[in-house]
Amino acid sequence: MILQDGNLFAGIPSALAAEQFDELLRTTACRLERIVSIGHATPAGEWYDQAWDEWVVLLQGRATLIFAGEETVRRLQPGDYLRIPAHCRHRVEQTSETPPAVWLALHFEGGGDRASGSA
Repeated sequence: MILQDGNLFAGIPSALAAEQFDELLRTTACRLERIVSIGHATPAGEWYDQAWDEWVVLLQGRATLIFAGEETVRRLQPGDYLRIPAHCRHRVEQTSETPPAVWLALHFEGGGDRASGSA
């Protein structure tokens, strides 16, 4: 048996040139990563358009996201989560610097529009 342990808030730097992506778990069905953003945003004119579904929760800090076709940004606080279906174009507009924004992101192949809970 191989055990893995750690702390999601360990090793968070005070400054980063680019977002930090730390893979915590990978299986044939999914990938789990911690993302650290310190004042980062998606570059102007660019959109994320992923071939997989993503479930993301903001653990610390603040962030704003916008989705293609929506006029209003979504403001995230600690504990807020989103399920982002594959090919749902979105951008990170802003992340906090103090404290750094710490995300947990689960990437998986979607299977329709079923969702549990609400944001």
